[in-house]
Amino acid sequence: MRLFEMAESGHKIDDATYEKRVKKLRADLLDAQYDLKELGAFPVVVLINGLDGAGKGETVKLLNEWMDPRHIDTYAFGEASEEERQRPALWRFWRTLPPKGKIGILFSNWYAELIARHARGKVRKRELAGRIADIQRFERLLSDENALILKYWFHLSEKGQQKRLKKLAANPLTAWRVTAHDWRLCKRYQPFVKAAEHVLGETDSAHAPWVVIDGSNENHRALAVGEHLFAAIRARIARQRALQKRPPASAKAQRPSAARSPGVLTGLDMSQYLSDKKYGRELEQWQGRLNLLSRHPGFRERSAVLVFEGMDAAGKGGAIRRVTAALDPRHYRSVPVAAPTEEERAQPYLWRFWRQLPGHGQFVIFDRSWYGRVLVERVEGYCSEADWRRAYGEINDFEHQLVDNGAIVSKFWLSVSADEQLRRFKEREETRFKRFKITPEDWRNRDKWPFYETAVNDMVARTHTEIAPWHLIAGDDKKHARVAILRTLCERIEAAL
Repeated sequence: MRLFEMAESGHKIDDATYEKRVKKLRADLLDAQYDLKELGAFPVVVLINGLDGAGKGETVKLLNEWMDPRHIDTYAFGEASEEERQRPALWRFWRTLPPKGKIGILFSNWYAELIARHARGKVRKRELAGRIADIQRFERLLSDENALILKYWFHLSEKGQQKRLKKLAANPLTAWRVTAHDWRLCKRYQPFVKAAEHVLGETDSAHAPWVVIDGSNENHRALAVGEHLFAAIRARIARQRALQKRPPASAKAQRPSAARSPGVLTGLDMSQYLSDKKYGRELEQWQGRLNLLSRHPGFRERSAVLVFEGMDAAGKGGAIRRVTAALDPRHYRSVPVAAPTEEERAQPYLWRFWRQLPGHGQFVIFDRSWYGRVLVERVEGYCSEADWRRAYGEINDFEHQLVDNGAIVSKFWLSVSADEQLRRFKEREETRFKRFKITPEDWRNRDKWPFYETAVNDMVARTHTEIAPWHLIAGDDKKHARVAILRTLCERIEAAL
């Protein structure tokens, strides 16, 4: 087990040397922590994993003593709760990510359960590879969103673990920390360490490296983690400050080409129309069908994630109201998405959407969504070209996790012609109770129509998947669009059930 050989060599640091180095380290860590907070440019995600008895808890306790605990969030994860099992496996970890400028310490994180199951032979080879790939993509996303990821594995030799657990069990003050579960794990030392070595080897990367800590000496392990943490934060701060001195990229250069080219939107038949009589009949039919599906016994183990995107004045709000009219208010949430708040800007862009995911038997309806990264943020230059280009893969991965967990993902693009949009804009200006719907920003966006059209074509081409396809809805006639959406949604749920 070559990965752990250096951690079994018995590093020792005497008390006098320890006290001398700790005095300097505490001041260094506090300085780095406050520089991190003041800069506010990146979060620090600290993952704590390892063998029982190797000093994980004691070391984290020291870190909270040495630094300002007001700017450290510490979480310990056990077995997933019923609420957590109703969402994708990474949901509970997304919710605890630290914002920019803070440190988050996560015990028994996304590695703990996977390694334990692998050691017991409870995870098949294909599932193991898939879970590892999910973790790799997750950490790559966090890194691309500028998070500093530090992963510590606390290790002991087999004899060292037995000795450590016996010492803890013999002391009345610490005996409570050693459970029957710990002793069972100790007896399975070899398969556990072999499983850990495999997972660590597969997930060690330049952007999220593993640091193996010898846990046999409390002075050594505390200094090893503290000094590594300080050096990593200080190096990232220096790099961030150097980046901030560079001139910003031109937002204009980040926009898609305005040149018109054939795309998915050009094939829509915008002349589709429903008479008032047929609309009333079909609306009632499909709303009734949706209501029955929402109460179907099979839906109790599923959830529905609805995404509504479209040009301004395309009729998203009206379509959403026709969907929610068919649902029990206790079983759905509508999430209107606007510009991110200060809290949301301090997190990866997908964070605010992960927080809103539904439990079983629930609908969540997004009025605009995570596709803002490849639409408005792309066109307006709010993110770099590298950011919106990598977002296609991140979005596909996000939606894949939703579907794997039982969510029925339905994505609707409401298309409206330029002439019809202009008519609706003017109607809003002239109708007193509709004036709140029209803003100067709507007119500015209309001037950028070719840019948005190109971005939409790229979005559909890159994120239309078998498990989460796009449904393009001709929206010049609102009645036709509303019925088409209800019919498509019912068919999607029926197929899933």
